[in-house]
Amino acid sequence: MGNFKNLRVWQDAMTLTEEDYKITNSGNFQRDFGLIDQLRRAVVSIGSNIAEGDERDSNRQSVHFFQISKGSIAEVITQLNITHRLGYIDADKLYELENLSEKIRASLKNLIKARGGNNPVKIISWLFLSLFLPL
Repeated sequence: MGNFKNLRVWQDAMTLTEEDYKITNSGNFQRDFGLIDQLRRAVVSIGSNIAEGDERDSNRQSVHFFQISKGSIAEVITQLNITHRLGYIDADKLYELENLSEKIRASLKNLIKARGGNNPVKIISWLFLSLFLPL
């Protein structure tokens, strides 16, 4: 924990951010301020939450921020599909950016698992305790 710049997933998130900024600075896309703002906020959120999560003091807190990053990836993929449908990017660029997004999502899933997120034993323990402890 605490050395987020060395995480491959953070580095990939930075690459995705750079690519998204490049496409939003080009062509007709420049006039679609709402979509530009939405896409940029979502893509910046991915790397930012990875960094914040890695700097947290507990695995539980880290996992929370990594899960937020996964949600932001879903937003980015959706917004990239919108940009393609509107003709701002071609199918090749969509494919490239979706693949990078999916790579980041898979890496986050593994990082969450490594940090103890979605641990079936913890979930079952929590369920057991919540059923039998008085409020």
